[in-house]
Amino acid sequence: MLAVVSGLWMRQDGIIGHAIQLGESVPPVPAVAAIILFLLLNPLLGRLRPQWALSRAEVMVVFIILAITPVINSVGGVRVWLPSLNVLHYFDTPENNFSRFWPYIPAWYGPRDSEVIRQLYEGSDTGQVPWGVWLKPLFLWGCFFVAFFWTTLCLSVIFRRQWTQRERLTFPLVQVVTYLAPERREEVRAFFRNSLFWLGFSLSFGYNLLNILHAYNPSIPALGRSFNLGALFTERPWNAIQPLILHWRPAIFGLGYLMSLEVTLSTWVFYLMLRFTNVVAVMLGYEIAGLPFDREQSFGSYLALFLFLLWIGRRHLAEVLRRAALGTKEVDDTREPLSYRTAVLGVLAGMAFLCGWCIKAGMWAWLAGLYFTVILAVALVYTRVRAETGAPMVWLFPFWQQEKMLLNIAGSRAFVQGDDFRNLTIFSSFAWLVRGYYPTTMATQMESYKIADEVRMARRYMVLVLLFAVVLGVVVAFWVHLTTYYEYGANVLEGGTGAVAGYRIRLNIQEYTTLSGFAKEHKRPDLLRTTWSGVGFLFTALLIILRMIFLKFPLHPLGFAMVTAYGHPLWGPLFFVWLLKWAILRLGGVTLYRRMIPFFIGIVLGHFFTAGLVWGIIGMVDEEITLKYVVHFG
Repeated sequence: MLAVVSGLWMRQDGIIGHAIQLGESVPPVPAVAAIILFLLLNPLLGRLRPQWALSRAEVMVVFIILAITPVINSVGGVRVWLPSLNVLHYFDTPENNFSRFWPYIPAWYGPRDSEVIRQLYEGSDTGQVPWGVWLKPLFLWGCFFVAFFWTTLCLSVIFRRQWTQRERLTFPLVQVVTYLAPERREEVRAFFRNSLFWLGFSLSFGYNLLNILHAYNPSIPALGRSFNLGALFTERPWNAIQPLILHWRPAIFGLGYLMSLEVTLSTWVFYLMLRFTNVVAVMLGYEIAGLPFDREQSFGSYLALFLFLLWIGRRHLAEVLRRAALGTKEVDDTREPLSYRTAVLGVLAGMAFLCGWCIKAGMWAWLAGLYFTVILAVALVYTRVRAETGAPMVWLFPFWQQEKMLLNIAGSRAFVQGDDFRNLTIFSSFAWLVRGYYPTTMATQMESYKIADEVRMARRYMVLVLLFAVVLGVVVAFWVHLTTYYEYGANVLEGGTGAVAGYRIRLNIQEYTTLSGFAKEHKRPDLLRTTWSGVGFLFTALLIILRMIFLKFPLHPLGFAMVTAYGHPLWGPLFFVWLLKWAILRLGGVTLYRRMIPFFIGIVLGHFFTAGLVWGIIGMVDEEITLKYVVHFG
């Protein structure tokens, strides 16, 4: 029921209002709202009738389901996928020549009827969805989404023991979530009486409250969302340091306290290093647009980290494969979320299904295999980032680079045979898979296994919860989006004006416009961007080697991967929390550090409560006011 309610909530705030993206946060705002609901409701239910109160494990089941379903229903989920099915037909003009590529889109992708497609973008007279023509493609695509989720789930099972038991990663997000779900009555009392928690909550609440009041009355002073340090540098070559913006993000600040000092230090050091690279380049007379190509470097960094994860887990992976193939007794997998044989076969079957889907559509087999291998590699590294650092950002991976780097390396002509653009068209039709945040669901799966351990739940039961969540999420997302689009018309939703479509539709138009440009003039291999990806790969490899040689080497490769992926919101909060945590450890040691943890968790919850829950409810009533204080969680 809460999944359906959250779908309707996101419909009003994210699709119609386009001011608050409830599914973009980590964890999603509806999942945190469920934690708050049961935190307040459970003690009351326990007094009325003890059996009515949910156990800690049951609360976590609700949390996990609401951590999955809003992601599928969000801007990085179904909303970025749906327009890819038919923008070639609806937005065709003589200038963009989309009609040349529309025949390459398979008929089973989605409805082909012009009137059905027109009503999707302009709204139908009755507001009714023509479910008859949509049911088959929705079922097929639903199978695709479940297959992708199943593949990442099996991959996470394979790496679970290595990360949680051998490397003992800390899972900061899990620490926060389980802290907010006390079970015994004395734990609940201790939680509500913790003054440090409520102090942190009050600071975060006050910060957001002032910004909300400022949105209603600009004469009320407020910190706003950021401070532009780059504006202080106006003379050449120092003005090349821009953008240099301090973002006030309480969730990052609070969770940053649970990160290692090495990660927080590396994040702001590497970000400033990247900005100074621009300054040095201008001093030397090189003014190149895009320098230093942060996201391209992040792609190289992610690939280096992927290979490193395979290397340090090589013994465990060998044990998994022997157990799966030979049934050896050296590893006991009876308590794993899935048996290792099921997990290994699940990855192979999932990859076969995903690649087979693309091959059936018209993509070359080798390209489909390479494409999904890169996508899963990035998903695995992002999962590692979340497990080790807990960074609460869903866009913290080199999105779109999984596709763009293949074109940068080989050029567009390598993917075209004569005048047949079928392969490249299908390749472009899957841009949503890397421009959205589907790969990040693997991180939630890995965190779910850790949550199961914390609340003493069988891991195999958690697998059922996750599979139920993805099926429920797909159904809710399809229903929410199609009913909304056919009622209002997609062109006037998510910030669209009718004349100009919403942002996710424009992303798909942009992708196919680029494809159309290749028909006029092929994209040549981009040596510059490819080189900078190589720089990111080699620099990350160097950091890994230095950390292996020098045990106290202070710079962490994950910090570099994070800031090159999406560093400008990260570096400021992590700089301040690094400074504060360093002082706390120096003055009071581990004892004071542990005592202060509730204070920082209070900051996190205060931000989600005020900027997510309260502001999200206000946005349902008055969407215009929320545009004056747009909160970015992702």
